[in-house]
Amino acid sequence: MRALGARLRAESLPTWVWLSAIVLVSALVRMLLARRVVAPWIMVDEIVYSELAKSFADQGRFLIRGVPSGGYGFVYPLLIAPAFRLFANVPTAYAVAKGINAVVMSLAAVPTYFLARRLLPRASSLGVAALAVLIPSMLYTGTLMTENAFYPLFVVACLALVLMLERPTPLRQLAVLAVCGVCFATRAQALALFGAAVVAPVLHGWIERDLRLRLRRYWVLYGAVALVAVLALAATVARGRSPLALLGAYRAATGPGYSVSEIAHYVLWHVAELDLYVGIVGFAALLALWIAPRAASPAARAFAAASLPVVVFLLAEVAAFASRQSLRIEERNDFYLAPLALVTLFGLGTDNVIPRVRRAVIPAALIAGVLPGVIPFGRFVNTSVVSDTLGLLPWWWLQDQGIHFGPLRLVALALGLVAALAFVTLPRRYLLAFVGATAVYFVLTGLVAENGRHGVHQASVGGLWAGIRVAHYDWIDRRVSRDAHVAFLWHYAGETRPLWNNEFFNRSIGSVYTLDGPDPADGGLPETPVRERRDGTLVTANGVTPHVQYAVSYTDIAGKLLAHDPGIGLGLYRVDGPLVILTRVKGLYANDSWAGRNVSYRRLQCTGGALLVRLGTDEKLFTGDQRVTARENGRVVARVRIAPTKQPTLRVPLRPNAAGTCSVTFTAATARVPARLFPASEDTRQLAVHYYAFEYAAR
Repeated sequence: MRALGARLRAESLPTWVWLSAIVLVSALVRMLLARRVVAPWIMVDEIVYSELAKSFADQGRFLIRGVPSGGYGFVYPLLIAPAFRLFANVPTAYAVAKGINAVVMSLAAVPTYFLARRLLPRASSLGVAALAVLIPSMLYTGTLMTENAFYPLFVVACLALVLMLERPTPLRQLAVLAVCGVCFATRAQALALFGAAVVAPVLHGWIERDLRLRLRRYWVLYGAVALVAVLALAATVARGRSPLALLGAYRAATGPGYSVSEIAHYVLWHVAELDLYVGIVGFAALLALWIAPRAASPAARAFAAASLPVVVFLLAEVAAFASRQSLRIEERNDFYLAPLALVTLFGLGTDNVIPRVRRAVIPAALIAGVLPGVIPFGRFVNTSVVSDTLGLLPWWWLQDQGIHFGPLRLVALALGLVAALAFVTLPRRYLLAFVGATAVYFVLTGLVAENGRHGVHQASVGGLWAGIRVAHYDWIDRRVSRDAHVAFLWHYAGETRPLWNNEFFNRSIGSVYTLDGPDPADGGLPETPVRERRDGTLVTANGVTPHVQYAVSYTDIAGKLLAHDPGIGLGLYRVDGPLVILTRVKGLYANDSWAGRNVSYRRLQCTGGALLVRLGTDEKLFTGDQRVTARENGRVVARVRIAPTKQPTLRVPLRPNAAGTCSVTFTAATARVPARLFPASEDTRQLAVHYYAFEYAAR
C-alpha cells in the first residue's frame, strides 16, 4: 500500500515539477563533473569561442585576438559572454561559463519531453527526457564548445518540424525556419536541418498517400526558403563574395577532393557508431518505424517523416566532412540524434508507435545488430576519440585490458546480435529492462569517458600541464593587470599549448607574433609573422618594427624579466619598445619539444654565466640511457645521461666571443623513428631528445 501511495503521489505531481527536477539534477551533476575539467583541451575551438565571448563582453564585438571574425556562430559566445562580463578574473569566469553550459545543455530535457509527448504517455516521455541528459556527450558541458547550445536547439528544431507536419499552419512553417536559422547561427552544420525541413513534407505526403494535396499547404515554407536563398545569394554576390562564404569558418569543408566511395564508407561507419552509441535497441526501433511507418499512429507517422530526413541529411553531411577533413568518426557532430532513438526506444511499449510488423521488426533488428561489427576499431580508436567519439572510449578501455582491435569487432558484433535478438523476442512488458539497460550503458560509457585512462579529466589535466606549470593560471594578469597589453612571441617551433593556455587564462595577452613561420596547429587564428634582423630586432614582412609594452616568450628577449613559468620555459618581460630576441634555438621539430640528434643555441648580449637545459626522452622509444654532449666552438663543455623516466637539467657554462655572443651545440648519441618501431605510428621523424626548457643564468 505504501508503494502504491508513493506512486500515486508521484503521478499527481505536475509535469513542470518533474522536468524541473530532471534539469536541476542534471545541471548539478554536470557542474560537479565540469570542475574536474581544469583547463580547455579541445583546441583551437575553445580558444575561438572564449575569445569571441570575451570580446563581446568587453567591447560588444566578436573579435579573435583583436581581429573581427564573422566566420563562427555567435549564439554560443553570447550565452557565455555574461560570465566574462561579470568576472574579470578568467579562472572564475571559466568556472561560471561551464556552469552556464551545464544548465543550457540540461535544458535539452524540456524539448525532448514535448517531442516524446507527441507519441508517448507522460511517464514514458519523462523517461525519454531523463535519458536525453544522461547520454555520454553531456560531458561537453565541461568544454567551451557550441555543442552546449546546439544540442537543446537541435531538439527544438526536431519538435518544431514534427508539429509542422502534424498541422502545417503558416505560423508553424515560419517557426520551423526561424528555429533552423537560430541553429545555423549556432553551428553552420544546421544546414542539414533546412534540407530536412524541405524534404519532410514530401515524405509525409508519401506516407499518408496524399502528397499532391498535402504539399499545397506548404506554400509558405517553400516560398520562404526560395526567397531567403535568393536574397542570401544576391547579397553575397553583390559584395563580391562566393555564396560559400555563408558557411563562414566551415567553408573549408566545401573544397575539392571528395570521393563518393570514401563518403559512402564514412556514412556506414557513422551510422554504425550512432547505433552503438544509443545502445542498439533504440536504433533498431527507429529503423522499424521507418520501414513500416503506415502501420503506426498518425503522430508516429509524422515523427517518422521528420526524423528520417533529419538523420539522413545530418549523417551525410558529417560523414562527407569526416571523409576529407578530419578522417575520423565525428560522433561529436551527430550525437544530437540520440533523442530520436530514445523516443522510439520507449515507443516499444505501445503498438501505436512501433507496431509488431515482422517485415519491419526483423530487418531492423538484423541491421542494428550487425552494424557495430563493421566499425574498424583499429583505425578509429586513437587519441582523437577523446574529443570527438566518446562512444568508442569503452572499447579503448577493453583494448587496454588485452582484447585487441580485431577481436573487438567480434565482441561488438556479438553484443549487437544479442541486443537484436532481445528486441525481436522479448515481450513489450519488458520495456523497463530495455530502458534500464540503456541507462546503465550510458552511465558506464560516461564513467569511462570522464574518468578513464584516456578520458576527459586526464585530457584536461594533460592539456594544462603542457601549457602552464605555475599555481595561478592567470599569473600574467596578476603581474601586469588585466588591462595591460601583452604580446606573445611564438618561435622555434615550441609547444603551442603554452600559448593557448596562457592566452585563455590571461586577458592581457593580445597580439601573437610568430618568428619561424605560422604556428602549424593554430587553426588559422590571427597572428603576425616576423623575421629577425642581425641585431636580433624583429620586423614584420613589410619591414615594420613592432613596439610592445610587455611580451611573453619562450626565450630571452631584451627587457626586464617580471615573472616566469620555469616548468614551461616562458618569461614575462617589460619591453616598452621593439621586440629584440636574445636567444635562438634551432633544431626542434614543429609544435612539440622533440628534436633530432643536433640542436643549436645562440645568445646575443651574453655576459657569460650558464645555460640550464631541462631534457628528457620517452620510455617507449628508449629503453636505455640517452647521451647528450654540449660543445662550444667544437670543445666539449658538458655531458649528461638521460634515463627514460627522468628529466635532468644540464648545466652548460657559457663564454661570450668578442661580439658578446654565446653559442652552444647539442648532439645526441642516438635517434629513433617511431614509425619503424610501432606499426600504428605515422611519425617518421628522427627523435632523439625532448628539450623542455632553456634558462639563461647570467654571471
